[in-house]
Amino acid sequence: MTLTERPADEDFLRAADPFRRELLAHCYRMLGSVHDAEDLVQETYIRAWRSYEKFEGRSSLRTWLYRIATRVCLTALEKQSKRPLPSGLGGESSDPEGALEERPEVPWLEPVPDALIGGDPAAVVTSKESIRLALIAALQYLPPRQRAVLILRDVLQWRAAEVAEAVGITTAAVNSILQRARAQLQEATPAEDKVAEPTEAEQRALLDAYVTAFERKDIAAMVELFTKDAVWEMPPFTGWYSGVEDIVRLIDTQCPAKGPGDMRLIPTTANGQPAFGLYMIDGDVHRPFQLHVLTLDGAAVSHVVSFFDTRLFAKFGLPEILETR
Repeated sequence: MTLTERPADEDFLRAADPFRRELLAHCYRMLGSVHDAEDLVQETYIRAWRSYEKFEGRSSLRTWLYRIATRVCLTALEKQSKRPLPSGLGGESSDPEGALEERPEVPWLEPVPDALIGGDPAAVVTSKESIRLALIAALQYLPPRQRAVLILRDVLQWRAAEVAEAVGITTAAVNSILQRARAQLQEATPAEDKVAEPTEAEQRALLDAYVTAFERKDIAAMVELFTKDAVWEMPPFTGWYSGVEDIVRLIDTQCPAKGPGDMRLIPTTANGQPAFGLYMIDGDVHRPFQLHVLTLDGAAVSHVVSFFDTRLFAKFGLPEILETR
């Protein structure tokens, strides 16, 4: 039976489709992967469609869909490891001139395009604070059920009784789990969670300088971009680098770009943060190389996660290729 063969199908699609983006944000918070989140949203809608004729309206449709999505995510997490960033593996800051160790088999954390989860900027379900990369990374430290309880209570602001029904536990258990989850999240959340947001003018000037420095491979200019204790990491490589001196040494010695014109940056946004698709010269064209997600602290960059998974370029609507200028 197709989705157009039952009388209730059109009603379901019309009523449920407006929640798709916020459900994607919810599944992304739970899983830390935009690819997995999209699959689980699809699974959520399939399950909801199959059950829609039995939906009695005792809760809102939105709550019902979230309940299904949460359970779908919890089932998926039974078979999956947490998604870390390199700095979350427990190792110390790496030598910027040392060998790069690649671990493609690790299920690394992924960024999410703002365009996929955007909507009303005032809505808590898609707010900048609730989707920042640092928070998503910190959520990975929580066991799945703690993660679900904390997201439903603190991000979506559900009542404890609603959370209990969604997760399949008692209200008392919700309160206990929430207390433990908050304490663990506080311990795991990086200090950058308290960064100072730049003014619009500061951000615009900083991002323009970032593009210029990288496109010219101007190491001296790069020194001025970062805070003194900035962090750079680049999954699937396990190393991470702390301090502006090590970051620029890494770029100077390990980046394959030889000089001006070898790199080009296209702006985008991820996790409510500025981001760039970085393209590397390949013959007479530029091809996808890295996706940079930046954390800004005032008028400087405090953290860059440089994702080498070039599949992300398509998710972000970035071109497959750039002609040389």
